[in-house]
Amino acid sequence: MGRLVVVGSYNRDTVLRVPRFPRPGETLAAIGLARFHGGKGSNQAVAAARSGAQVAIRAAIGTDDAGAEALALWRAEGVDAAAVERIAGVPTGEAVILVDDAGENQIVILGGANDALPAQADIPAIAAAALVLAQLETPIEATLAAFRTARRSGAATLLNAAPARPLPEEALALTDILIVNETEAALLLGRAGEAEVLARALSPRHARGVVLTAGAAGAFWARGDEVLHVPAPPTEVVDSTGAGDAFIGAFAAALAEGLAGREALRRGVVAGSLACRRAGAVPSLPRREAIEALLAAGYQEG
Repeated sequence: MGRLVVVGSYNRDTVLRVPRFPRPGETLAAIGLARFHGGKGSNQAVAAARSGAQVAIRAAIGTDDAGAEALALWRAEGVDAAAVERIAGVPTGEAVILVDDAGENQIVILGGANDALPAQADIPAIAAAALVLAQLETPIEATLAAFRTARRSGAATLLNAAPARPLPEEALALTDILIVNETEAALLLGRAGEAEVLARALSPRHARGVVLTAGAAGAFWARGDEVLHVPAPPTEVVDSTGAGDAFIGAFAAALAEGLAGREALRRGVVAGSLACRRAGAVPSLPRREAIEALLAAGYQEG
């Protein structure tokens, strides 16, 4: 199995349960509160480790209690944190997440130390990686530095273009597999459309195509003229906060394991579905055994 390096964020999440999302200017009483580990980078690293991958993380945290909690999490989950930067005088990232009765979420993020992750080319873990995965919650310069190193060493690069925002041309050129949802795809293309159409439109720019996640519709992988589609199994949604990160972590772990395209996509879709069944990002991330159990129990595509 090849090694996966995740370049990305860590946030401490505060989750507020609400009966519905507040309107502009409205004060709304929450019906519950919980605190969890979060950040797309950390979540995806933990999800990949739970899926059986050898994982290292490149991130930035403060020297505060939240930063110490992050290190304890990665140690407990078997994620190598040797490439993590601890930055004095800057708070560790924080996120406030509203989750409504339907399990949908809205998220507000304070970047903190995430915004100070240095752009550094000489990271041994990245030079030795088989796959490098990044998102957009840390400076794009740090991602570009990591992807340049990955390209020189022959590692595959995966970019989860979230949160949605325009990307510099170099980021797209250095990305082998682009991973987006429908909102992110529409922003990059400048137009909305059906999931498969969006994936096809984006795929020519990337050597190994575009993976588009589409919630209950599952996921699409457009590669040249081919589009793979794996629908999601029926799921009672408790909290969708960790679903996207669960998908990406399991998908990346499957690629690191050398699994074929459809099987990698299936593992990602099943992981995302399982993550919807529990509250909180990290608590909801499924382990390999749970993913394989659902596959073995007869989950069929379509």
